[in-house]
Amino acid sequence: MRVILAEDSTLLREGLVRLLAEEGHQVLAAVGNAELLLKAVTEDPPDVVVADVRMPPTHTDEGLRAALEIRRRLPSVGVLVLSQYVEKRYATELLTGESEGVGYLLKDRVVQVDEFLDALERVAGGRAAFDPEVVRQLLGGTTHTDPLARLTARERAVLAEMAQGHTNAAIARRLHISQSAVEKHTNAIFDKLGLTGGEGYSRRVLAVLRYLGS
Repeated sequence: MRVILAEDSTLLREGLVRLLAEEGHQVLAAVGNAELLLKAVTEDPPDVVVADVRMPPTHTDEGLRAALEIRRRLPSVGVLVLSQYVEKRYATELLTGESEGVGYLLKDRVVQVDEFLDALERVAGGRAAFDPEVVRQLLGGTTHTDPLARLTARERAVLAEMAQGHTNAAIARRLHISQSAVEKHTNAIFDKLGLTGGEGYSRRVLAVLRYLGS
């Protein structure tokens, strides 16, 4: 993969550069602020961008704004956003557009190298990757009139896996059930939540997160 990194922590940035290089990926640029990120992406668009939510000068949402701008200008470029904490407003804002090639991970997940690399590859391949803790808090924090109460425990488990960006086949492996059972639970989930998704699991994930995050 061709990757551009944006992280103001020099230690983390250089660590990611080394990790990706060791895995055979090409790091086109590694920068410390949103302005340089946008410049690097414009000059040589990568397969995927990894960007911290908070970067100089204000350390609020510069990275997120840059990620949204990249998605607007270059929708074919995947964007994986990193955050120190679960910030529902940022997660929801990132997910209000097309979710193909979008990811949101907590920084703690980066040290779990296999999970980080799996998420990066999914995003670069046009799929979704959401941190399990982000999904858990979104699922638990909805203010709607208890729409999840209608779901069975198994349907909730399938929904959480879907929201992380896993395919039906992956969900079946992770939950130790058949793929046809996953498809049955998926159909039941969307029927009960009144959601109509387009084709492709990432669109269904977007519909669920829009509903839960609104």
